[in-house]
Amino acid sequence: MTTSLEGKTGSTGISVADAVSLKIWLQPESSLIRITPKDISSEQVFGNQLIPPNAQVKKATVFLNPAACKGKARTLFEKNAAPILHLSGMDVTIVKATFSKIPIGFIPLGQTSSLSQTLFAESGNKVQHITDATLAIVKGETVPLDVLQIKLDSDPANREPNEDDTGGGEESLKSIDIQGEKEQPVFALTGLRWGSFRDAGVSVSKYWYLGPLKTKVAHFFSTLKEWPQTHQASLSYTGPTERPPSGAEETPPRPSLYRRILRRLASYWVQPQDAPQEVSPEVWKEVQLSTLELSITTRNSQLDLASKEDFMNICMEPNTVSKGDFISIGSKKVRDPKVRADGTECLQASRCTLLLPEGAGGSFSIDSEEYEAMPVEVKLLPGKLRFFCDPRKREQLLQSTAQ
Repeated sequence: MTTSLEGKTGSTGISVADAVSLKIWLQPESSLIRITPKDISSEQVFGNQLIPPNAQVKKATVFLNPAACKGKARTLFEKNAAPILHLSGMDVTIVKATFSKIPIGFIPLGQTSSLSQTLFAESGNKVQHITDATLAIVKGETVPLDVLQIKLDSDPANREPNEDDTGGGEESLKSIDIQGEKEQPVFALTGLRWGSFRDAGVSVSKYWYLGPLKTKVAHFFSTLKEWPQTHQASLSYTGPTERPPSGAEETPPRPSLYRRILRRLASYWVQPQDAPQEVSPEVWKEVQLSTLELSITTRNSQLDLASKEDFMNICMEPNTVSKGDFISIGSKKVRDPKVRADGTECLQASRCTLLLPEGAGGSFSIDSEEYEAMPVEVKLLPGKLRFFCDPRKREQLLQSTAQ
């Protein structure tokens, strides 16, 4: 029904507001729980605009995670977000999530979403939250978000040798060969977690029958294992990079053919006056880890649009946490992963390499997806993606960075 309305709007020039009334009249009564004319007063600003027959239709590509909200993400999207996009006159295509250079609209359909706190204003109503996120796409305001490029290496030759086999020096930290035939990298907007808090957190669902006690019970049973729980690894990293001036990445307009020919001739005949400046090599530091949990995260949850440096946070939580504190802190981490134990050490880096000792088991969580723990190389891609955001939230970010 939505597709046919879209076609009529483009061919006859009727307003989207008329299409809203027609849609609601034809829908079953049970469908009116989600979208009604009273709920979409903000959309009428766009809906009342006439679409000329010869106008170019706006196109929107939706990257949908079908596993979100226990498989109900598609239903939530089609009931709450898709009608707004269609009725605004957009041509909507739904595809699986891939790396993209175009602005991305993020619609929070899952149970937990740290990005929604960055992009949209707080809302206690889930349907209202979905509606606000969809309207942000229509309004067009965007903010840049960092991306982590994570390359996993399952080759045992790249694992850190045991202490008896270590000769010391740089040979103890073998670089990961990223030029060989390795698996495709994983991209993350939030980060990577490896440790006891993560392991206890993913086991919470096993105790669903305990209701509100399931989180504390999962962490309690985790303390019955070997204690203190330590995760050892070797970490090498290089520091933050300078952020280029705003607008530096904008592509200037292409000069005329005449100017391009003159520039080519000038570069051919004129010899360079100055020798090229030598680029100083990156300074890498090495750290031996013994931690309760390691996290490598972007700063997307706390955007700083005025920062002069780009970096990711590498946080190592102490393995001296008591069992009681582990249960208390771990329960809070399930709701807010940014919570950290006292004494946590944090580093700022633009690139890092993590090597695990032989026999180290366990799993990583990369944006809440589980991967086998193995050596990784993590690289920060600053401001790589632009996401649509609520204009009110963007104004708050600009005001906070100006202070």
